Amino acid sequence: MSHFLRFGLVAIIAVLDQITKIWADSTLAMYEQIPVTGFFNITKAYNYGAAFSFLDNEGGWQRWFFTIVSLVVSIVLCVWLYRMQRAERWLSLAISLILGGAIGNLIDRAWHGYVVDFIQVYWQTSYFPSFNIADAAISCGTVLLLGLTLFQKDGPATESADTDKPAS
Repeated sequence: MSHFLRFGLVAIIAVLDQITKIWADSTLAMYEQIPVTGFFNITKAYNYGAAFSFLDNEGGWQRWFFTIVSLVVSIVLCVWLYRMQRAERWLSLAISLILGGAIGNLIDRAWHGYVVDFIQVYWQTSYFPSFNIADAAISCGTVLLLGLTLFQKDGPATESADTDKPAS
């Protein structure tokens, strides 16, 4: 995957995330539920913390902590993504998804001090915490990265290990 495609995907995710958050923030009342299906609502909520509202009610210091952490992680992911080989398509896709989501949430946190969440999934009376496009991209990228880490075979290392065996 070329640098243009990698960073283009990052930009598309971050822009799509921001557009949907602006729409949700300007259109919906806080905690207003708009049913879409029998397991999915559109519901605006502000998350001042991290994933699953971790450290949500800590008085404000977490805004700058999570902003700095997101910025550092985004820089590291940018460098990693830039240095990847063209043939590392799946890995670059995973990192592009994570980076695009991280930048989307970083913009919110730096600009507003919170992240706008608006997607709510539930089953009967059990509700999953609200999330957004950036969170979905980060989650998909992380699952892909874990899958690559756990199940991808090392090509050259495996081949060289087989050639070191004595002939029988």
